[in-house]
Amino acid sequence: MSVKVSMKVNGKPVSAEVEERTLLVTLIREHLRLTGTHVGCDTAQCGACTVQMNGNVVKSCSMLAMQAEGADVRTIESVAAADGTLHPMQAAFKEHHGLQCGFCTPGMVMNAIDFAKKNPGASEHEVREALEGNLCRCTGYHNIVKAIMAGSKAMAGAK
Repeated sequence: MSVKVSMKVNGKPVSAEVEERTLLVTLIREHLRLTGTHVGCDTAQCGACTVQMNGNVVKSCSMLAMQAEGADVRTIESVAAADGTLHPMQAAFKEHHGLQCGFCTPGMVMNAIDFAKKNPGASEHEVREALEGNLCRCTGYHNIVKAIMAGSKAMAGAK
């Protein structure tokens, strides 16, 4: 059985007919063609599918699309400015080499932005704890932590 779901994605109203069992990540990637949100584990363990919903980060592989009915969803595609200028957190990831293969990066950035907004001036230990739900198989996290610390400072200075 299919259901109609409607929400805002990256500031634009969208609606789609989907099967009841369709995951939010599937709606985002396959129906809306926003492929920056990745599918890594399908069990909400890796964080590659992290998006913001109503101002909070969620793992879109563990939610049904219909659970986002009426929500305001933001994906990695909404983070940079319309002219292509990187968000301070994205710029920090680039500057501090906080990525290698890039697969985990969209989820890391979405989580890092949310964390930095809610925890300005967080310690390195707090950043490391905040990354528990996002896995990277390439970097060893050292540069990711440096990037988040720098991005957080840049975000605080940009206010």
